[in-house]
Amino acid sequence: MAMMAIFFVLVEEMSWFDSHCHLNGFWEKGILEEVLVRASEHEVTRMTAVGTDPDDWSVYRSLAGSYPDRIFYSAGLHPSYVNSEWLTQVDALPQLWTSEPRPIAVGEIGLDYFRLPKDADDADLAMERQRQAFSHQLSFARERNLPVIVHSRNAFEDCLVLIEKSGIRWNKIVFHCFSEGISQVEKLMERGALASFTGILTFRKNDNLRKAALRQGLENLMIETDSPYLAPEPIRGKINEPAFLKHLGQFASQLFEVPEDYLAERTFERTCDFYGI
Repeated sequence: MAMMAIFFVLVEEMSWFDSHCHLNGFWEKGILEEVLVRASEHEVTRMTAVGTDPDDWSVYRSLAGSYPDRIFYSAGLHPSYVNSEWLTQVDALPQLWTSEPRPIAVGEIGLDYFRLPKDADDADLAMERQRQAFSHQLSFARERNLPVIVHSRNAFEDCLVLIEKSGIRWNKIVFHCFSEGISQVEKLMERGALASFTGILTFRKNDNLRKAALRQGLENLMIETDSPYLAPEPIRGKINEPAFLKHLGQFASQLFEVPEDYLAERTFERTCDFYGI
């Protein structure tokens, strides 16, 4: 009798890493488990839940403990939440790093000049508070050698100035939801910082953004949903969630002209490397 040889081919499953998402709303509505199931079905195996104020810091800390090696979290005071109490809130940040699970980054922090008070004096005060809070948190990150997730809206140059003044290493910086052009991404590249891209990369009229992503290169590409915001094509306008990173990844693989599984592997590794996990 002829012997039959049976060969088993091990196929490594594709895995995506959503480098930046907001899960608090799903948790509050009691649908987070459904969201996580859908993420798994779409091969999104890791995600960073990004903190914006003390309320969601505690939620994400709990989630990171409940879903180890699946949900990671960061903590920072988002510029839109900076008010007269900002220093008290920011001074509470170090406590989160005293026990497990620790945040993997400071953020999202930065400057947002898009939504400012209409009164000129109030707008000046708001911008100054944002700059102070951003600088304070950058100093903390520099002292601990922590990665920083930067929120920059209508404030790119001011963000660069404050980051430079802080003395933090530029390779610890990622500008999330990057929406600038080639000249701005080149400024980040010159310094050693990164840009991370959301579903807006897929929007029809964003050729300049796609050129910026290509200029940065696949080796430094990080992708994110920023859910529940900015759902990519073809589901633009819907509530975004980590599962939809798959759509962005498929689009990016076509943009970079590489197989989908290769892009997933490269972005997964780059994200882990940036966060140090």
